[in-house]
Amino acid sequence: MGDRTHTHTGAAGRAATADRPASVRNVVLVGHSGSGKTTLVEALALTAGALNRAGRVEDGSTVSDHDEIERRRHRSVQLSLVPVDWDGYRINLLDTPGYADFVGELRAGLRAADAALFVVSAAQEADAVAGTTRAVWEECAAVGMPRAIVVTHLDTSRTSFDEMTRICGRIFGHDDPDAVLPLYLPVQGPEGPDGHAPLTGLTGLLTQRVFDYSSGTRQEAPPAGDRRGPLREARDRLIEGIIAESEDETLMDRYLQGGEVDVTTLVEDLERAVAHGSFHPVLTAAPAAEGARQGIGTVELLDLVTRGFPSPGERALPAVTTPDGAPRPAPVCDPAAPLVAEVVKTSSDPYVGRVSLVRVFAGTLRPDDTVHVCGRGLTAPGGGTHACHENDVRVGALSAPFGGQQRPLDSCAAGDLACVSKLGGAETGDTLSGGVEPLLMEPWAMPDPLLPLAVRAHGKADEDKLSQGLARLVAEDPTMRLEQNQDTRQVVLWCMGEAHTDVALERLRSRYGVQVDAEPHRVPLRETFASRAVGRGRHVKQSGGHGQYAICEIEVEPLSPGAGLEFVDEVAGGSVPRQFVASVEKGVRAQAARGVAAGHPLVDVRVTLVDGKSHSVDSSDAAFQTAGALALREAAAGTRVQLLEPVAEVGVLVPDDFVGAVMSDLAGRRGRVVGTEQTEDERTLVRAEVPEIEIGRYTVDLRSLTHGTGRFDRAYARHEPMPRQLAERIREEAENSTNVG
Repeated sequence: MGDRTHTHTGAAGRAATADRPASVRNVVLVGHSGSGKTTLVEALALTAGALNRAGRVEDGSTVSDHDEIERRRHRSVQLSLVPVDWDGYRINLLDTPGYADFVGELRAGLRAADAALFVVSAAQEADAVAGTTRAVWEECAAVGMPRAIVVTHLDTSRTSFDEMTRICGRIFGHDDPDAVLPLYLPVQGPEGPDGHAPLTGLTGLLTQRVFDYSSGTRQEAPPAGDRRGPLREARDRLIEGIIAESEDETLMDRYLQGGEVDVTTLVEDLERAVAHGSFHPVLTAAPAAEGARQGIGTVELLDLVTRGFPSPGERALPAVTTPDGAPRPAPVCDPAAPLVAEVVKTSSDPYVGRVSLVRVFAGTLRPDDTVHVCGRGLTAPGGGTHACHENDVRVGALSAPFGGQQRPLDSCAAGDLACVSKLGGAETGDTLSGGVEPLLMEPWAMPDPLLPLAVRAHGKADEDKLSQGLARLVAEDPTMRLEQNQDTRQVVLWCMGEAHTDVALERLRSRYGVQVDAEPHRVPLRETFASRAVGRGRHVKQSGGHGQYAICEIEVEPLSPGAGLEFVDEVAGGSVPRQFVASVEKGVRAQAARGVAAGHPLVDVRVTLVDGKSHSVDSSDAAFQTAGALALREAAAGTRVQLLEPVAEVGVLVPDDFVGAVMSDLAGRRGRVVGTEQTEDERTLVRAEVPEIEIGRYTVDLRSLTHGTGRFDRAYARHEPMPRQLAERIREEAENSTNVG
């Protein structure tokens, strides 16, 4: 970080002993899909000596993308931990997926980390950087998480580090652009005929030394003469930015008066500002050339992480309570303190079963310890995703993950991360505590999955395995929600987007051996009477022995929305014996549940039994149930039956530039905008009521409409009459499917 000459102390296959929180750095890599996070992790691991050869995303050989789906798709779909050793520090690199569908894995990485590296590609559009990464930046800013920015792909044609730095200053430093400044300027070779200018080294702005990587190793050299002008301008701005964040108020006066500020003082102030989250350095990095041991900028990044980012003990820990909600003192990041840890990710291994990635916030976790597992479910707009649970569990084997590899551990001290096998029924977000008092950590938020995927077993052999496979998927991924819809009789897996659904289906097939078919998702419609109607149910049969005799007459009238179904007995003179009135009601309610027009439940009506006939021998409970159902069907045939569709209250949060497009799109979905509300950061919350049948794929469409910058939530409001033309089409489809069946 201070442009010092560096020799690494890591060695492949050997992990530093992380028994002191001060020697640990937990860093999450955040960025748009394709920005180069996984390649950067590979380059950092190679420089630190954790790898002998860097892998490539294109051929599925990276240490981070170890899952079969990732290797096949050439894209990260889950959180991966790659620990490396650097100058006696354990650096836990948490590689996260960049695609928005896998935001649950990103949230897990943010929970486990104490600082973040935001990776942006110089080859991508500015909208991509702003759209998918700005929201995460603001989340980190809200909790004061230290952040730095790494610009990648500078060796791509027609890219500019200066332009990318300006974009980052505008997007990430909109309140204070001088808090987002480069520490190094890239040195690029001559531009070829294709516009490609290879990155050959870096120039440190504080010490003005050049680090040349063109030979395959990091060599120090003086800056070129033609670079001194841009270097001086960038250096002056950096020094002013550092001094503005300095705790020494006399530095700015000395600097403005022409006094020389010691580089050591500047470096110390820089490190403090980065650790406090008030200054965000911009660096650049590129993977190592074939046969080289160091990628360009990787030494500088590792130095930044160890010297500028805080240790776990320097970060405020999440609040804790007892399981019943009573507040308790904040845990202390000390290996000797009582244990407080959290499951940040759950996965399945074909050989050892469920594996939990655990962040130890306080105390020390050891194999064979008995810990208390307490879970209340992660928070989401739709509520907790898991049931409350508590139990004592014996800890299984501990291991340090390195991508897909597992290295045995004797213990895991405060501040570090470890994998625990067979941790009972522990789920993501659960708290592990020791001692005499069970504790529960403040939960972290997960987004509500809003894209429905209706599935059914492909064949008889898959039916028994389907429920088990779906339950495991949901246990591993809190951004999935399983619904058994009683109205539509569908099994629905709610996901974050199309890529999320594709991965879910593939995992069911490859990991759990379940062949499933996706089917169109159906919203739960209702039926009601548009006007008053009468019906007569006559069920009379004589076929030898006791016959069947039941006649009933009913009146049906519509009620106000939400009233349900009422049954009233107004029979006079005992024309329907008292014991059979309940039978008529049972038949009416059974037919109402099946529907009278398009196979959807009948609601918001009052059914009044007014008359009937019985037989002393042939009348029975079953006969009057049948008569009641026939009477309701006849009443429906004599009036117009309305279809009712569910309407959702929708809140869409978008940048101001997209408000018009969003409101127009909602109108095209038969939505009614009920209000708008200006929020911070030039965004608007659009509130609307939209039929649920129109927003089945809205999470995908909104992402496309707003370039990934918009998000929404939804909640059921009520059922409303469906437009007649649309209702007729649905009724015809129901009749056709019945005829085909």
